[in-house]
Amino acid sequence: MKTPKTAPVLRTVSLACAALLACTASMADIFVSSEKDNTVVQLDDEGKVLRSIEVCKRPRHMEWAQSGQQILVVCGDSDQLGVIDVKAGKMVGTVPTGESPEIISLSPDGKVAYVSIEDENNVTAYDLATKKPLFSVKTGAEPEGVLVTADGKTLFATSEVASSVYRIDVDKRKTTGQVKVGLRPRRFVIAPDASELWVTNELGASVSIIDTQTMKVRHTLKFEVKGMRASDITPVGMTMSADGKTVWVALGRANHVAEVDTASRAVKGVALVGKRAWGVALSKDGSKLYAANGMSDDMTIIDTASRKPLKTVPVGREPHSILAN
Repeated sequence: MKTPKTAPVLRTVSLACAALLACTASMADIFVSSEKDNTVVQLDDEGKVLRSIEVCKRPRHMEWAQSGQQILVVCGDSDQLGVIDVKAGKMVGTVPTGESPEIISLSPDGKVAYVSIEDENNVTAYDLATKKPLFSVKTGAEPEGVLVTADGKTLFATSEVASSVYRIDVDKRKTTGQVKVGLRPRRFVIAPDASELWVTNELGASVSIIDTQTMKVRHTLKFEVKGMRASDITPVGMTMSADGKTVWVALGRANHVAEVDTASRAVKGVALVGKRAWGVALSKDGSKLYAANGMSDDMTIIDTASRKPLKTVPVGREPHSILAN
């Protein structure tokens, strides 16, 4: 009896399909945390949903770890960090934290996670190998934004209630500066040379630009959107282009993101997105901006050259943060 000629063809097709799926998975580089679904959604760079990764409760902010092989996700209702294996597409470990963790920033060597602990009014450093806290530094009430500098020596944190930004010396483990900014400061970006720190003021419809050496506000950038009240303009998430020339700011309930020229501090224009734009991230080449829309349960993909939305895709209930690589 002869072997059917279709058998090797089917095997070849199957192998080709498997190779294509593997290739697609390796190209997938967008991850969105969904607070209400307790998942991190993985998409390709065009916005096609590839899989949903179950994590701990109320996933919020995320950071790349282990040279992109892992993602650390802050889980506010589990009081822990979830460790996601990117290739396997599953959570493989946890690190316990204080009550209601918010935002994470990793040390340059990837060994220490600095986490804002909202209900304990501090920023705590965790050793990721031992899963133990190293130290905590008190801030004003309800800390959120946290960012460590590229040299690992300095840490910045916001306090929503105190409307302040704190500078922390990592080696001395204490605060070395404080500055008042706008109402309810939330997130940071920092200039490539670390001379300027930008912070969004959610209830101030503004961004404060801080001199990191003097800890004084150099400039306050106010936002306006046609047809919107100032109270509807609630900036939270930000991302800076790789060359440091542009900052994109999510304007929250104003349902837009703004493009800002860092040299002139001028708003170049805005792009319409979904409801309550929150987290934002740029593609690796900077050609696309991804915006998480917390009240419409989706993500908008924007062409950065034209500021035009390309498409909007569902990403689970109450998307919070986005990672793109």
